Amino acid sequence: MEHESFFTQLLNRWFGHAVAAMLGMIGVHVDAQHAVPDYFATALLVVLAAMVFVLWLKPRLSAERPGGAQQVCEFLLTNPVKFGIRDLLDDNVGHNGRRFLAMTGTVAIFVLLCNLVSVIPAFSSPTGHPSVPLACALVTFFYFNAHGVNHHGPLGYLKMFAGLKEMSFGSLLLAILLFPVEIISTCARVLSLTIRLWANMFSSELLYGIFLAMLLIPVQSLMAKNAAFGLAVGIFPAIIPLAFIALHIFVAIIQAFVFTVLPAVYLGMAVAEEH
Repeated sequence: MEHESFFTQLLNRWFGHAVAAMLGMIGVHVDAQHAVPDYFATALLVVLAAMVFVLWLKPRLSAERPGGAQQVCEFLLTNPVKFGIRDLLDDNVGHNGRRFLAMTGTVAIFVLLCNLVSVIPAFSSPTGHPSVPLACALVTFFYFNAHGVNHHGPLGYLKMFAGLKEMSFGSLLLAILLFPVEIISTCARVLSLTIRLWANMFSSELLYGIFLAMLLIPVQSLMAKNAAFGLAVGIFPAIIPLAFIALHIFVAIIQAFVFTVLPAVYLGMAVAEEH
């Protein structure tokens, strides 16, 4: 049984029977006490918290006197290092890239918050479960392909996969060989985005848990033999995990950045005029 936060337990207490009944209608049978999985509940909590934050921040936005929260949000959009969401779209898509800001930014910030929520001891990262990264990858996949079709037209977009620029025997032969390779490569982006995010977040949390257990077990053994010595040594399990928390935050930010830059690159490739 996976770890359940208090919020997950609360949702299962209120809605578990209703969720189990709805899933039963489509042939999926689950225990009503655990019908709502922890990763879904935590992701829902992240979305609700983000919505509350935006509603709180919106009336406080100011061009003359921006507050700390506004400056952090603006830093996520653009910054001197040029790794903000808007900066990445400008670099990879071009001058029309900002029309993709809403969707790309929403997915990027959602991934970032889901990665960071496990810093709070009561929660685990929803992105540490493969379902959430897969959902984000599928949204990204359909989004950039839809814009590719909209920009080039269905036939024009398919011609991009074949690399067909002129009607000659050599070009047609190359297109026949290239087309299935490009289709498989494009579809594999879903798997690549999913595994990269899930594996890194899962391993980061697992690493933290293993090292914390390795520190706590000897201290508990020492405290059973000598309470004073055990308390003196107990400072290590309290301080050393801070390094792993810092590492987890670093991994969370890097993975959110990767999940922003890759969709920006895919969008740039999908709406580009020449390849």
